[in-house]
Amino acid sequence: MYTSGSTGKPKGILHTTGGYLVGTSFTHWSVFDLKDDDVYWCTADVGWITGHSYMVYGPLANGTTQVMFEGTPEKGRWWRIIQDYKVSIFYTAPTAIRTFMKQGREIPDAYDMSSLRLLGSVGEPINPEAYVWYRTVIGGDRCPVVDTWWQTETGQILISPLPGVTAGKPGSAMKALPGIVTDVVDDDANSVPDGNGGYLVLREPWPAMLRTLWGDDQRFIDTYWSRWPGLYFAGDGAKKDDDGDIWLLGRVDDVMNVSGHRLSTTEIESALVSPREGRRGRRGRGRGRDDGSGRVCLRDPARVRGRRRTRHRRGTAQARGPRDRPDRQTAPDHDRARTAQDPLGQDHAPPAQRRRGEP
Repeated sequence: MYTSGSTGKPKGILHTTGGYLVGTSFTHWSVFDLKDDDVYWCTADVGWITGHSYMVYGPLANGTTQVMFEGTPEKGRWWRIIQDYKVSIFYTAPTAIRTFMKQGREIPDAYDMSSLRLLGSVGEPINPEAYVWYRTVIGGDRCPVVDTWWQTETGQILISPLPGVTAGKPGSAMKALPGIVTDVVDDDANSVPDGNGGYLVLREPWPAMLRTLWGDDQRFIDTYWSRWPGLYFAGDGAKKDDDGDIWLLGRVDDVMNVSGHRLSTTEIESALVSPREGRRGRRGRGRGRDDGSGRVCLRDPARVRGRRRTRHRRGTAQARGPRDRPDRQTAPDHDRARTAQDPLGQDHAPPAQRRRGEP
């Protein structure tokens, strides 16, 4: 499967049958707490790694009854499918969740989704507000949410809560699955203490790991194994909270340097969508003032005026600290502000903009 990641040059990820089947079937069974009578639905495009691993190989190896759907998520369409086919496990992307949030809860509230018992998230870190909405509105405040982290290269889920085992935290992927040895390290490959951030690495092999890059073994070594000998590193940053649980921060090459502090755009975007006035926010970069503060792009021009603008700046500062208060706010062109990932989980962004686990 080809993926370009953040380099812009396609890489042919080589997976092999045995290990890949073991990894996908075990994690599909364990992460989704699979039962014989479940009806499972993953909304990803089948050509994406999530479609391969969790629509085809994992579910079919486990003999799962599942829904497969191709089309756009028109208002109410997904909820009608869940209602009609009694879907019990639903796996989708945070982008889709945020789209439905903007449409309003009255649409899903019109459907009977009492068959659902577990919700999943994949493709990017899910911000806490979307997590809570997903659990409350779609899951009826009774369904656990598994926020999964993995990549095209890993082939299988590596970090995720386990239903009935892990007490989840909105926005956190929690801990590595059994048998997976992850770590968060500093520039010298030393493990960081709880409450600190760094680079997410894997210290031991795992079943579905990529074997090489098709036709380019040296690039495989240079890309994933060269920064620290013996450690797999594919470019994601993470932080450990005071309990040692992992919070993904996105690509380490997608950060802003503010007054000497390296800030993940995931953290900034989460802060921007937390205040009511900032729910339609999108991260943006600007030259800003000498202190490094930058511009914030908003979808709705009405939200950049007067008291709303002041409350939005104050809310972001409260969530992230005074140094992260937006300098100025603009209403960009609609097409520039539109997200590059569609609600089906299929990424259409230019290669340099793609995130974890995306082709």
